[in-house]
Amino acid sequence: MVTDAVTQRRALVVEDDEDIRGLIEFTLQTQGFDVVAVESGLEGVDAVRSHRPDLVTLDLGLPGIDGIEACRRIREISDAYIVMITARDDEIDRLLGLETGADDFIAKPFSARELKARVNAMFRRPRTGDGMPLVPAASAAADDDHEVLTHGALRVDVDGRRAFRDGDEVQLTRTEFDLLTELMRTPARVWTREALLRSVWGTEWASDTHLVEVHIGNLRRKLASGADPGTYIRTVRGVGYRMETTGHS
Repeated sequence: MVTDAVTQRRALVVEDDEDIRGLIEFTLQTQGFDVVAVESGLEGVDAVRSHRPDLVTLDLGLPGIDGIEACRRIREISDAYIVMITARDDEIDRLLGLETGADDFIAKPFSARELKARVNAMFRRPRTGDGMPLVPAASAAADDDHEVLTHGALRVDVDGRRAFRDGDEVQLTRTEFDLLTELMRTPARVWTREALLRSVWGTEWASDTHLVEVHIGNLRRKLASGADPGTYIRTVRGVGYRMETTGHS
């Protein structure tokens, strides 16, 4: 497959099962990715440093360091999308994987079609401002053509993909940043989990609503800075989430 070398995306496959590794590698190649494949977690971390991928698929049960530890180390050096792949149908494993910075997960066995759908959904996410109207509770400012959102002590440079709390930068994963931006663009809106799935993850699979819950929890911890973890994002019982309107708005 011939693609533009300048725009071609790169993927890293970290998988010790030869058959599954081959399936993932072939599937991603058909989507136009330049694919690098390795067999262990340590090789995966090294490959991220060497190849700077846009996407990493990471098996949970790897030899040497497992997928969770590999994910932690990768997230320290890369903001690539990370899809955790697990053979263990255990919710704790899935949540641990997401809490280390993974953006999504796929349980084995999975089809090439499901993998394509997941990857396409991630790369369809808007990376910059999309022209959505802002409500008065949030403010936007043009600074060198950057869209900037503020909400109390929070400030998000949308185009620069940087978030600040009280002037200090908060280190967020791609998914956490996209989720916070969506909430801050319409801070008075109560977002259902399903609506956030459609807007941030690009999927309507109701079974994936726990993705929203885990990432909201991660966001709260990172934004709290010793304060009450619910300070900036409020749970509206039985409905979903919205930005807190007291004390910080």
